Amino acid sequence: MNKGKKIHEGKAKILYEGPEKGTAIQHFKDDATAFNNLKKSSVEGKGVLNNRISEHILNSLNQIGIKTHLIKRLNMREQLIKLVEIIPVEFIVRNIATGSLTKKLGIPDGTILSKPLIEYSYKNDQLGDPLVAREHIIEFNWASSLELDLIKDYCLRINDFMQGMFRGVGIKLVDFKLEFGRLDKAGNKEIILADEISPDTCRLWDVQSEKKLDKDRFRKDLGNIIQAYQEVARRLGIMHEEANISEVQFGKPKAVNLKKK
Repeated sequence: MNKGKKIHEGKAKILYEGPEKGTAIQHFKDDATAFNNLKKSSVEGKGVLNNRISEHILNSLNQIGIKTHLIKRLNMREQLIKLVEIIPVEFIVRNIATGSLTKKLGIPDGTILSKPLIEYSYKNDQLGDPLVAREHIIEFNWASSLELDLIKDYCLRINDFMQGMFRGVGIKLVDFKLEFGRLDKAGNKEIILADEISPDTCRLWDVQSEKKLDKDRFRKDLGNIIQAYQEVARRLGIMHEEANISEVQFGKPKAVNLKKK
């Protein structure tokens, strides 16, 4: 399928115009980034695995009535998706305290939360994606109160489904990030799930050993990031086309100074 012109390039994906109006082609890159792009590297094969894992999860969510932007996977690295107006907020769902939550609030790492905690983060790399309150989102017209109510319901339903899915294959769903967009349907705006769900956007721990099977392996220099992503794909029963992906090598992370000159 022929791609149109580039629409947007982010840290991990590139969007191109799709074959029909209202569609786009989403290309998964091998780039790995952390700490707001201060640490980055190329991890050969990561984009292939994220493409397959995200396709599997989004298809599963479509089947239980959670509408997503996914139309179909095109090849090893690309998906055909519905083009949406992205709401500039990341919705972070936490089941276990770790990462920034423990650092900022002094909560012991690994604390199991009594119920899912939903945080809002304003999507702005220059500002470091700051945490915001519901009132900020409404005041600055990033989303309406009704949209936020609907998105909260989606977040909890997605969390419930994914916890069960991962628990069934021996993985704890610690936390994850979601993005939503508005789909134009005959002049009306419908909220649907967008972006991706993969080990890049989730924290996943083995139930028994608590071994990290996600991007924390890159963030914390634990190594074997491809093997960890492969393990997630294997447990989910996903087969991919690249038979020798376990043998690929990847570059060492390089710190980058992004201060303005």
